[in-house]
Formats: sequence, structure tokens, C-alpha cells
Amino acid sequence: MGQGLFREIGWEADRRGLLSDEHFSVDGTLIKAAASIKSFRRRDEGEPPPDDDPGNPWVDFHGERLKNETHESRTDPEARLMRKGKGREARLSFMGHALMENGNGLLMDFLVSRATGTAERDAVPVMLDDARQRGYRPRTLGADKGYDTRECVRAMRNRRVTPHVARRAHSAINGRTTRHAGYRASQKVRKRVEEVFGWMKTVGGLRRTRYRGLERTGLAGYFVATAYNMVRMANLASCERARPVQAV
Repeated sequence: MGQGLFREIGWEADRRGLLSDEHFSVDGTLIKAAASIKSFRRRDEGEPPPDDDPGNPWVDFHGERLKNETHESRTDPEARLMRKGKGREARLSFMGHALMENGNGLLMDFLVSRATGTAERDAVPVMLDDARQRGYRPRTLGADKGYDTRECVRAMRNRRVTPHVARRAHSAINGRTTRHAGYRASQKVRKRVEEVFGWMKTVGGLRRTRYRGLERTGLAGYFVATAYNMVRMANLASCERARPVQAV
């Protein structure tokens, strides 16, 4: 239901000439799970003893290393413990993935997966294949440094998509890709994805999911992504920038 509605809005945007069907950007973001860190217990641990305050139980993690391989949430077993970066607080989360067209910043796809170290890159071939099956023609894909790995770049090239990824010190792409103006344009436009995530989390309420489980959180993600596209299309229709997109 959620995916079908999302695609219907996408087809309407395409009918109005608002989509670029060749130039895209991708990024991922953490969505906080509806589960407390106190629910993250060892898998081989028995049932906890009765607590005087079951709504806010006392848990002692002192000296214990919390790992997804050995622990899981008693509230939402599909959530995974992840952190945004070094020094950041680790939280039980899901990973949201956005595929954005570069013309007017509309969402082409939005997926929710388990939060793993490779989840962002694993979502790339899935979303590119799905976009092609729906009749779009991905030619370039802008992304940040997290996507600059040999496996991810190879997956793009195997689908005849030019990887416009930000370069690491030992990059999987070279000057033959970065010397073109299209690469610089993709790197500039891809930052709009952060604005999309900002809207989805603050206005759409997706900073923390209200639902448990991957399937329900994914359904909620599609509804929020649909709402974003509808608002974006309304804004485009009411301003002078609402014109057919040009190739980037």
C-alpha cells in the first residue's frame, strides 16, 4: 500500500515533467528504533528478574561490551545498535536509504533496512535495479565518501551508471570521472538529500519510528516519503522554478 502510493505520486511527477530520469543521488540516514538501550540484552541470557519499576528497569552494563553479534533488543529484535560516527552515542536504529533525482530534488525511492556497516552500499544496486524496472534510465549517481569502495563502484558500473562519489584518500574512481563538469554538478546537488532527511525527520516525524519491526518502519517510511514528494511538487507548482528539468 505505502509503496504503491509512493510510486503513483512519482508517476504523476513524471507526467508533469518534474523528474530527471538519468541523474540521481543516494544517501543513508539512521532512524532511531522504538526500543530502549536497556532492552539490548545478551541472546543467551534468561528472563530478567522482576523489577520494582518495570516501566523503567534498572540495568547494569558496566564492563559489558554490547555487540549486535551477541545481543539483541527484547523490544524490537530487528533493530541494530549503531552510531553515526566516532565519539557519537550508539543507539538502536534502522537505516533509511533515499534515491533522489537531481532535477528538482524529488525522491525516486526510499527504503528502510537493518542498520549495518554496509547497509548504505548494499542498497545501491537494489534501488538502481528497481528504478530501471520502472522505466527510468540511471546514468550518474552522486554519493558521499561512504560509497567510495571498489565493490559499490563496481556495482554501479556493472549497471552502466557512472559513479559520482566523493573520493577517499585511496579512491575507487580516478580523474577520468572527476574531470568532467557533470561530476562537480553531482557533488553539489547530492547535498540536497540532507535537506530531504531533515524534512522527513522534523516535519515527517521519522527521527524515531513509532513502530516496531523492519516491515512496519519501512511502511511508515514510504508514507513520509510520499508526503515529502507531494509537498515538494506543490512548492514547485507555485513558484517560477517549476519547469521541466534539464540534464545535469
